[in-house]
Amino acid sequence: MKHVFLLCMSVLLLVSGALAQGRKISGNVTDSKDGSPMPGVTVKVKGASSSTQSDVEGNFSITIPAGSKILNFSFVGYGDVELAATENMQVKLSASAKSLNEVVVVGYGRASRKDITGSIARIGSKDVENIPVPSFESALQGKAAGVVIESGSGKVGQGIRINIRGTSSISASSQPLYVVDGLPIVSSSLSNTGNDPTNPLIDINPNDIESVEILKDASASAIYGARAANGVVLITTKKGRNSRKTTIELNMAKGYSNPARKRKFLDAKQYVDLMHKAAANDANYDFTNGVSGFPSLDSAMNYYNDEYNGVLDYFSLGTDYTIPEVNTNWQDQMFNKNAQTNQVDLSAYGGDARTRFFVSGFYNTQEAVVINNKFYRYGGRLNLEHNASDKLTLGVNLSVDRTQLDRVSTDNAFSTPGQLVAQLPISPLIDPSTGKLNKQTLYANGLFDAQYSSNNQSTNRAIGNAFAAYTFLPDLTFRSEFGADLITLYEEAFLGKETVDGSASNGLGSFNNAQSTSFNTNNYFTYAPKINDKSKLNAVLGMSYLQNDTKKNFASGEQYPSDAVKTLAGATSITGATSSKDRYTFLSYFLRGSYSYMNRYLISASVRTDGSSRFSPDHRYGWFPSVSGGWVLSEENFLKNTEALSYLKLRASWGLTGNAEIGEYKYYSLDSVSNYPGLPGLIPNQLGNSDLRWERTSQTDIGVDFGFLKNRITGEVDLYKKHTTDLLLNVNIPATTGFTSLYRNLGTMDNKGVEVTLNSSNLVGKFKWNTSLNFAYNQNKVVNIRGQIIEDGTGLERAVEGEPIGTFFMQKFVGVDPQTGDALYQGKDGKPTSDFSLADRLPVGKSNPNWTGGFTNTFSYKGIDLSVFFTFVTGNNIYNAAGIYMSGGYYNGYDNQTSDMLNTWTKPGDVTNIPRVGYNFGSGFQNSSRFLYNGSYARLKNVTLGYSLPASVTKALHIQSARIYTTGINLWTRTDYPSDPEVNTATIDNIGNGQDLYTVPQARTITVGLNVKF
Repeated sequence: MKHVFLLCMSVLLLVSGALAQGRKISGNVTDSKDGSPMPGVTVKVKGASSSTQSDVEGNFSITIPAGSKILNFSFVGYGDVELAATENMQVKLSASAKSLNEVVVVGYGRASRKDITGSIARIGSKDVENIPVPSFESALQGKAAGVVIESGSGKVGQGIRINIRGTSSISASSQPLYVVDGLPIVSSSLSNTGNDPTNPLIDINPNDIESVEILKDASASAIYGARAANGVVLITTKKGRNSRKTTIELNMAKGYSNPARKRKFLDAKQYVDLMHKAAANDANYDFTNGVSGFPSLDSAMNYYNDEYNGVLDYFSLGTDYTIPEVNTNWQDQMFNKNAQTNQVDLSAYGGDARTRFFVSGFYNTQEAVVINNKFYRYGGRLNLEHNASDKLTLGVNLSVDRTQLDRVSTDNAFSTPGQLVAQLPISPLIDPSTGKLNKQTLYANGLFDAQYSSNNQSTNRAIGNAFAAYTFLPDLTFRSEFGADLITLYEEAFLGKETVDGSASNGLGSFNNAQSTSFNTNNYFTYAPKINDKSKLNAVLGMSYLQNDTKKNFASGEQYPSDAVKTLAGATSITGATSSKDRYTFLSYFLRGSYSYMNRYLISASVRTDGSSRFSPDHRYGWFPSVSGGWVLSEENFLKNTEALSYLKLRASWGLTGNAEIGEYKYYSLDSVSNYPGLPGLIPNQLGNSDLRWERTSQTDIGVDFGFLKNRITGEVDLYKKHTTDLLLNVNIPATTGFTSLYRNLGTMDNKGVEVTLNSSNLVGKFKWNTSLNFAYNQNKVVNIRGQIIEDGTGLERAVEGEPIGTFFMQKFVGVDPQTGDALYQGKDGKPTSDFSLADRLPVGKSNPNWTGGFTNTFSYKGIDLSVFFTFVTGNNIYNAAGIYMSGGYYNGYDNQTSDMLNTWTKPGDVTNIPRVGYNFGSGFQNSSRFLYNGSYARLKNVTLGYSLPASVTKALHIQSARIYTTGINLWTRTDYPSDPEVNTATIDNIGNGQDLYTVPQARTITVGLNVKF
């Protein structure tokens, strides 16, 4: 019995020991979108301390204690998943745009989203890669609340305007600071200033980007102090990962583009009929009072008919325009049909416990919808990190790119393709007597410029930095970075003898060379001690130094022996040459501290001092502090057990940021060299101001982050106010001084608004449906500039006290007199008048929108995925600056007219909004609000449909994953504007925007692509 008893006890002990040890669970974790294995996923036992990570194949194994039934799976950028523990688990994780565990990049570090007290928008790689646009900013449009992105036109390579929470300056730059992997980069155009600014950011391959963080409030951006008043855009490129086997990824895409919207113009018959109507109107104009100057109505009619018939005979090259035999659609001649886009990206990434790498090569070509405008980009990237020891990590991030851009003339030039629409539909494309392009057109035929001119820009750019991070103590790390942004730009332009501008000079050539060299070093300590289970502290202390040297050379020549010689060496006469050399530097010191108590009470503060060479020694340094706090109410006992509420955090912040973007040497009084032949000398060129100091913007932000129904619904709401003082304003001064303007610190401007972001997982399971909505309202006001009126280059828009920046000031069109057909304007007495000279210029609209936003729905089911993205803008106006020519009758020329001119006033009693058409006695042909339109629009910006091959197929093909997709860009637009609403012909500045002068519309693009991982 004794032995039996001992045997039973032993069995019981073994069983109880086994039960105490729990059971072993294994499984595999994959990405729900493409089925690829996910290494590094954290697997935790709910209610216990046991945890592990998945391996390179996504496999995991964990022993769970007795009584435990639930496993939690989490990974950065993916939504957490909780599942019942079973044998051979197959777990799928889905990317989460706003996961609380998401790690976001902040200034000089990273932080979990739940610990952030500032306002930061994060856009992941899936939102910017494989989009058929040359620059990554275009892919961000409508994706972040309060971030307004405006492409000037459908030309490729053109500059893009970005405003974060409104325009904060008048004369200084209002563009954000761009930082790539910790290195501030050059984002201003280096191209020839005689043409539209180009966009240096097209040198960055969008498919190399891992994430884009946009620092919006002062708490988030003040750590960058200098130039942070306009926000900061942090670009993080892709890296390798620990414990991940090497993956080779191939992306291939091909697309076709056509104009998203075209204007409607008259055909030949309609044009001829309107010309005759204009003749009849002029002959009848106030004839009884003798205003027309003719002795009789018959003599007036004979005169105008002879004049217009002579014009029609001349430009129709003798063909019978009354049939008409010729009906040329000149607008179609400015566009490429099915302009092609080609893209190939090949990358490899992986790593082990010591070394991680990402390497890529890419080639991209894109034809614009407008003729003669093409873009090429090719290059490579290497990102490498290596743990030399347990304490020392070394790394390098390097990209080398070459871009080539074939450019067309600025909109305000007869040689630009956009002005082909002014030609007459009765003018044949080909001269029947020569069989060649028609030279006998109303204006010089821009197709000659397309055929006999060239403007080629090539840019070589290297962006890279090397770093070393050393861990002195488990909680103390020092990181030192050195980076460089090297740009060399070459631009050659040639106008042959057959072109508009080259004919008088027997050929005209120019050469522009620019070199920009930026060096930057960041050196900082990070201290993150683990105080106790309730307290977390993170502190950063460091310095930064940036130096930029820019050299430019420009030369022009004429009198070429032959169009076959297009380089400047072929010019017999060098007509001009100039060169410049500039340098600016920033020296900065910064400190930031963040503290968290019980994961519910958060506080953060920073201070940065910047010294800039753009100010005199007495005013060189500026101080930029910030402070913010957060309270996670959902962790409090009174809300912790609320079933519907998953997360609730209140945020508040205040900070001060600076702006020094006025160019170099503005505080100096400068002379320029006089080149009068044989008499070299100096002449005054600029009046200086040694009292110039930093423009400052203080910003207050109050926000709330929330989640409901186990974070099935998440979002954030922010209220903010930005107050800019000491504006770096280029003010008007009396011309008797010998100068017309001077930079001063003068004036204040405000921006205030609200931002809302909502995300929801509408359906989960096999069929998934997610929705993301963001919208923002911003109100801008020029508060005080001491009575100054600052105009843009066209004179159509102003910065004036009491109005938003970019307010259109012009005569207010109030309709058409039904009895006379005269255009009516608001007179000085507030009453309608037909006398244009009696109407004052009034504020009649503004170019900057009030409301902007985006709306995305994504669906997925058994390998099929669909994404539908709308963007919208409202509260802005667009001015058709070409309206006085294309819609103003024939007073300003014989240009072809838009189709709305068919509704022009004809006889007394007609009720219409189109005034009387005429040549000498037309009406409504001056710049006025008649040509100002509501610029609001809603646009189906992006639709993507994809299919990922099932795992059984990819396994048989010995590949990790494969996905085919098609993407449509700008498929549908709703707007009251008669052409494309995303246009801006003016130079990118703070005042002049929303103007259309024969501007090329945006492209509608259809792309088919393939993504394969090996």
